[in-house]
Amino acid sequence: MSEIYVHPQKGVDEDSAKGTKESPYKTAGYALFKNPEAKLFTFKEVDGKEDYFEISSSALKKAKKISQSLKRKLEKKKKLAEQEAKRAAEESAKLQASKKIVIKEDKTLPQAKKIKIKDITSYVGKRVEVHGWVHRLRVQKGHAFIILRDGTGFLQCVLTGDLANAYQTQTLTVESSLAVFGTINKLPEGKSAPGGVETSVDYYRIIGLAPSGKDSFTNKIQEGTDPNLLLDRRHLALRGETLSAVMKVRAKALAAVRRFYQEEDLTEVTPPCMVQTQVEGGSTLFSMNYYGEKAYLTQSSQLYLETCLPALGDVYCIQESFRAEKSHTRRHLSEYTHIEAELPFITFEDLLDHIEKFVVHIVKYIMEDPVSGALVKKLNPGFVMPKEPFKRLQYVEALDWLNENGVLNEDGTPFKFGDDIQEAAERKMTDTIGVPILLIRFPVTIKSFYMKKCADDPRVTESVDLLMPTVGEIMGGSMRIDDKDELLKGFKREGIDPTNYYWFTDQRVYGTCPHGGYGLGSERLLAWLCNRFTVKDCSLYPRFMGRCTP
Repeated sequence: MSEIYVHPQKGVDEDSAKGTKESPYKTAGYALFKNPEAKLFTFKEVDGKEDYFEISSSALKKAKKISQSLKRKLEKKKKLAEQEAKRAAEESAKLQASKKIVIKEDKTLPQAKKIKIKDITSYVGKRVEVHGWVHRLRVQKGHAFIILRDGTGFLQCVLTGDLANAYQTQTLTVESSLAVFGTINKLPEGKSAPGGVETSVDYYRIIGLAPSGKDSFTNKIQEGTDPNLLLDRRHLALRGETLSAVMKVRAKALAAVRRFYQEEDLTEVTPPCMVQTQVEGGSTLFSMNYYGEKAYLTQSSQLYLETCLPALGDVYCIQESFRAEKSHTRRHLSEYTHIEAELPFITFEDLLDHIEKFVVHIVKYIMEDPVSGALVKKLNPGFVMPKEPFKRLQYVEALDWLNENGVLNEDGTPFKFGDDIQEAAERKMTDTIGVPILLIRFPVTIKSFYMKKCADDPRVTESVDLLMPTVGEIMGGSMRIDDKDELLKGFKREGIDPTNYYWFTDQRVYGTCPHGGYGLGSERLLAWLCNRFTVKDCSLYPRFMGRCTP
């Protein structure tokens, strides 16, 4: 009988151990597991002497139990390995057999009509050709189910027989692009699929095979992925159902805006994005070298729109605006799509009425559209259509509401006249009231230099912010100063040299008129419509402090 040695401190329970005094095991259980018939000696102290002593009967009994447990685990592991090897062999044989299957289009079948998925219900019972990407995939023995996506909708494609068993189907991957041929059929009773139909596939070909393994799409984009990583992979994240839905609503929203303005006879113009003047404060300008001169990316197109009034009347633009705000809030972007309009010969009440009409109508157009309306309902099931008239709340009334409801300023004190109502307080008030609010008559000191003072109270301006529940401010507007001298006082108050603004101040020289306008951030509008936590979800490739990629 061989002698095996165990040293709790110096030993190791690994195959490298020999069980000798020079290379002992760590535990008696493992030693017995490796050497069932051996005589065990353990290193310990007895009567003040440290040495190897034969294992006690109680310790041996315990070691035998551990040894049996390790043996069972080994047998289980071996069995699982055998099963896995068998499964792998079967899978390999299956794949080898699948390589012998040749997929060919049956030319005797009727000519397939190439269509978009959005049109499938018009082709029930007919053979069609559909191109798209594999959105979801499930391959079974003798059957394969593909959810195909083409940007216009989703289509379930069913493959059977050789098509399902073919090598290219067995190795197909999510996000591969395909050309699918087959007959559109209504679903049997009790079954469901996008559009209530499915395609019985008779032939398909792979256009672009997506990677598998560690580079597979599902490994790149998955639930719970770090938000920054998802932004790095925005080009892939956009393929998801939620982000793509928001982008579709965005497209319909911009179309609705243009539709409203056309119906109201506003003329679209395209002001420059590279400027040498400021609108909303010099601290939020992105500067650039413009052929050796200092220039900026525009904060707003408002001043240019005002110059168009005498020539074109009511005007609007849909342009990118840029704000270098060092802010990491959920409603700020460094680049956003700015919807702006200017209207001549109006009053402040006219402006407020116009804003109400604008919002109500574009939302109506969006919700009436079968695509965008359905998407908004899916993204925001509790969405309530806004109704005219909106609640009108003066700045001083808002301060009263905040103080009465215990909402404190950022410095922990009650609000007082002249305080700017910051985002958190604004949101608290708006979400509590729960309806769109036209917040009006802000103090001169916290608004832009070009805003007209109220005739009945020169401390405040004819200004307005549109506040929406869950988002807060989505639009800002005002009547503009139409007196040149008054406007120059505004420049002086803000420390702005009016010299470079001659083209703007000339509007008050060559036939001035009362006028007003507003600017709407399209991403904030979408965040409200689609119930998104952040405006970043409402921009194709969001730009904010610290991110200008990809």
